[in-house]
Amino acid sequence: MKNMVKFKYITTVLVSSLCMTSASACGSPKQENIDQGMQLIQQLQYEESLNFFDAALLDKENAQMSYRGQGLAYMGLTQYEKAVECLEKALTYSDAKLGEIDFDINYYLATAYYKQGELDKAKAVYESITALRPKEKTAYYLKGVVEIEQGDQEAAQADFDRAVEIDPEDYDMRINIFCSCSENGLQELGEGYLQAVLDSKDKKLTDYNRGRMNYYLGDYNNARNSLEKAKDSNGGVDVVRLLGQTYEKLGDNNYAASVYSNFLSTTPDAQIYNQLGLCNLKTGDYEAALNAFQSGLAIEGNQLMQVLSFNEIVAYEYLGDFKQATVLMQKYLSTYPDDEKALREYEFLQTR
Repeated sequence: MKNMVKFKYITTVLVSSLCMTSASACGSPKQENIDQGMQLIQQLQYEESLNFFDAALLDKENAQMSYRGQGLAYMGLTQYEKAVECLEKALTYSDAKLGEIDFDINYYLATAYYKQGELDKAKAVYESITALRPKEKTAYYLKGVVEIEQGDQEAAQADFDRAVEIDPEDYDMRINIFCSCSENGLQELGEGYLQAVLDSKDKKLTDYNRGRMNYYLGDYNNARNSLEKAKDSNGGVDVVRLLGQTYEKLGDNNYAASVYSNFLSTTPDAQIYNQLGLCNLKTGDYEAALNAFQSGLAIEGNQLMQVLSFNEIVAYEYLGDFKQATVLMQKYLSTYPDDEKALREYEFLQTR
C-alpha cells in the first residue's frame, strides 16, 4: 500500500471521467450524505459539500468515499495541501486487494501534488502505477508530461512512445502528446506522433481523424477537405467544431460562423455556442458573441460553464459594459479562485 500513496497527477480528460464516480461503487449501503456532497461538487458548491462529508463521517458512512469527497472539495477550493491530506487518509481505508477506487483516489492525489509543483513525486507515482499496471497507457503519457516540464526530453519521448505502443489507435492521446510538446517548445517532437498516423496509409482511418491530424499539423486545406466529408457522413458536434475552427484558421470567419449556426439551428450545444461566440468576437459582432455565450450557459448540465462564464465577461468588456463585467468577474473568481488569467483581467477591470 505504500506505493499507492505515491500515485500522482491526472489530466482533465481522465479527471472528468472519474470525478463523479458513485459512492455506491464501493458497496456502502448508507451514503445519503456522500451522495449529497458529490451533487454539490457537481454544482461547484465546494464549501457546502464539506458539511455533508463531515456528516457522513459522523454517521459512519463509507469513510474512504467521505475522505475522497473532502479531497475533491478542497481541490475545487484550490486548497491543495488539505486535499492531499484527505486523499491520503482515504487511501488508508483500502484493503489488500486494490480496486479501481484506489487508482481513482490516487489520480486525484496526483493532481493535488502536481498543482503544488511536486514534479519529482509525480514522476515516482507514475513509475508505481506502471509497476502495478504495465499497460496503463495514461500513466506513461502523464509521466512523459511531467518529464517534459522537467526538461528531460529523452525520458518523455520514451514514455510517449510506450503509451502509443500500447494503443496505437488512441488518437486523442496522440493529440494530447502533440499539445504537451507544442506547449513546451517541442513542436517537432509532437508532430511526429501525428504524422505517423497519416504516413501509415491506414485505409480504416476515418475522415474525421485524418482531418484532425492535418488540423493540428497546420495543413488546414487538407483538414477542411477531410472534415467536410466527415460532416456529410455524420456531422457530429466534434466534426462541426473542428471544421468551423479550420475555416477560421483559413481566414473565413463568416463561413465558420455559418457552419456553427447551421448546426445550432437543429442541435443546441454548449461547445458550438462557445465557438460561435469566439468567432463573432473575431468579426467584431460583440452582441452576437454575448448572445452565443449566454445561450451556451443556459444549457443545463453542460461541461463548459467556466469557459462560457469567462467568455461572457470578455464580451461585456468588448461592449464597453465594464460595470457588468466587473460584477460577473467577482462572481467568477469566487467559483474559480485559481484562474490566473481571470485574476489579471480583474485587475484590469478595476482600472476602468
